[in-house]
Amino acid sequence: MAAAGLAIAVLNRGAWPPDRLRAQQPEPSAPSGQLAPATPQPAAPPASQPGSLTPGNPDELYKGRTTRTNAEAAADIWEAIAATSFEAAWKLARACYWLGTHGTEAQRRESLERGVKAGELAAKLGPDRPEGYFWMAASMGTLGEAFGMSQGLKYRGRIKEVLERVIAIQPGWQQGSAEAALGRWYAKVPRLLGGNKSKAEAYYKQALEIDRYNRLALIYYAELIEDDRPAEARGFLQRVLEAPPVEDWGPEDTDWTYKTKERLAKIPAR
Repeated sequence: MAAAGLAIAVLNRGAWPPDRLRAQQPEPSAPSGQLAPATPQPAAPPASQPGSLTPGNPDELYKGRTTRTNAEAAADIWEAIAATSFEAAWKLARACYWLGTHGTEAQRRESLERGVKAGELAAKLGPDRPEGYFWMAASMGTLGEAFGMSQGLKYRGRIKEVLERVIAIQPGWQQGSAEAALGRWYAKVPRLLGGNKSKAEAYYKQALEIDRYNRLALIYYAELIEDDRPAEARGFLQRVLEAPPVEDWGPEDTDWTYKTKERLAKIPAR
């Protein structure tokens, strides 16, 4: 599941948790740029750099994404062929979302903006596939929540539109990631601009019907109800901690577990 999804997936993660992960990540010599022409193959990270993996295989590099230079190298390789490859474009968008939720403020914003463009490209190359739309929405949502009202207003309508597109293409895709993220949209947007707590709860329930361990839905649902129904909220968060690991999402699961324990500590047991 994206943490997704969030992952969205992952849409309120911002810089969290920056200090714990930044200590594990060697800082790059220069920040990643915007989408580049698909011409030269980017250089791989130096073999002597701690945490670096075998250069040239972006999927293997991305598995080691908790070391920032690995994720950056994977993104650069995907970017070099993204103009004509749907798979490379959506994986670039996913990598940019990860980079945009870990690192310094400047690194994060640049990566998220790059991720929006990559998601747009993926949606153009694969208009009937959900991946590009979802990761585009994830980056837009994080930009909106982490970088001020202007970003939120800029992307508010588009986020909802592309998440609805994901659900229209493939309901329940990626364990209900889009359903959970759309619930988050309704929970966080002001009512005058379309927000609706009842619709948010309905989407969270829908996501949990698809996957009862959907971490996005559990954490965001708990946040929605923690003031009025704290016992139920604690139950959702406890389920996150009990959830079985999801293959390929180990770093995200670690993040969600960390966040869940912090949130549980703030909700009184009553």
